Amino acid sequence: MNFTGQIAIITGGASGMGAATAKEFVAAGGQAYIVDRNEKLALSLAAENDQITALAGDVSDSSFCNHVVQYVMDQHNRLDVVVNAAGIILRADSLATTDEAWQNMLNVNVNGVFFMSRAALKPMIKQGRGAIINFGSIWGDVGATNVVAYCASKGAVHQITRAMALDHVEDGIRINAVCPGEVNTPMLRSGREKPPTDEDMRALADSVPMKRLADPFEIAKVVCFLASDAASYMTGAMVPVDAGYTAR
Repeated sequence: MNFTGQIAIITGGASGMGAATAKEFVAAGGQAYIVDRNEKLALSLAAENDQITALAGDVSDSSFCNHVVQYVMDQHNRLDVVVNAAGIILRADSLATTDEAWQNMLNVNVNGVFFMSRAALKPMIKQGRGAIINFGSIWGDVGATNVVAYCASKGAVHQITRAMALDHVEDGIRINAVCPGEVNTPMLRSGREKPPTDEDMRALADSVPMKRLADPFEIAKVVCFLASDAASYMTGAMVPVDAGYTAR
């Protein structure tokens, strides 16, 4: 894959799969603007590579998303790729999910995807090309216990992906989603009653058909494939990267 001269916005790009995607994208010749609420972490990653620029802010704010896209267009007059990797998780069942927690989940995981994608559409339509890759989840299609708000948010991301892909297929814009399984990221360990032990992580890995957790770069490589011309005949697709989890 060759992204020489191409420009990407990657939300949630300061850590985990978003950071891995930014590194893969620039390694293939592109330039990445990572967007994250964690300014310190984003700046740290940007300091490691002069092809990565950090922009701090909240994707649940539509005006911020508009600003990010305009800023990138002002710098380069082009926007080739948007990766919506920003997301949060809440480990709670329905009764333990407060109104505030439910709304916060939807604001980040759903609104953030829609707002950043909507902001990117205008310049991409003008260009006549572009690729948007959303981060869905295996839990967007199958249920799981104690993550009801997260499951709902990722189901919404899948439907946004499908509907928006159909809306803009004739504009030369491809919109797909990657649907990771169990990935070894900080989010995987977060939000639990107590920090998981190594034994807990091994037990989780054993629940996966391949008997291991994914490395973030294994997901990032699929994201970059979807962003590339190698996926030129793909739009509206949900691509599971889950070691066979949903094949059962």
